[in-house]
Amino acid sequence: MGRTKLSEDEIAAGLKALPEWERAGDVISRRWTFSAFADGIRFVDRVAVAADAADHHPDIDVRWTTVTMRLSTHSAGGLTRKDLELAAAIERLSGA
Repeated sequence: MGRTKLSEDEIAAGLKALPEWERAGDVISRRWTFSAFADGIRFVDRVAVAADAADHHPDIDVRWTTVTMRLSTHSAGGLTRKDLELAAAIERLSGA
């Protein structure tokens, strides 16, 4: 469940609820900037717990106070419901 590749229309509809997320091919991503390195790391820790619970994990890049999350379901060859669901969860965790 949640591992079936979405259609273009489903992706577009899902991203309407995630306006800060950008799509590049089979990946959606978002960048956050924090006031301190430790704040970004605490955010990553919260995301890690949610990702483990969802059994779906983002690619995470931490550069000083900037954290970038990228999502794609490699086993499905593109974006799935799991990507949109985890992106929404990450949004909630970010406080955005």
